[in-house]
Amino acid sequence: MATYIVAQIQIDDREQYSKYEDGFMAIFEKFKGKMLAVDESTQLLEGSWGATRTVLIEFPSKIDANAWYYSKEYQALAQYRFASSSANVVTIHGMESDNDSNPV
Repeated sequence: MATYIVAQIQIDDREQYSKYEDGFMAIFEKFKGKMLAVDESTQLLEGSWGATRTVLIEFPSKIDANAWYYSKEYQALAQYRFASSSANVVTIHGMESDNDSNPV
């Protein structure tokens, strides 16, 4: 079952963050990741959203998502993100198609 990662990122140092961006896709694609959305102009419908960037990515499974996130390659690259931004990052489990009732 697909697993999604949603990240709310508050970028404080764009120059330092660009080092993270420069290496991201090469590592990400090795782990079967699919970029679904990157947005710096989200429309707030409710609540508060303190992020300058919101990212939505997909992996075939939670195992794949964790393999990417906890990999030595990604964690080394992520040091640039940690130094230049703050973030809330969560995993969300996908739903089975056709067989799920409306959960909302």
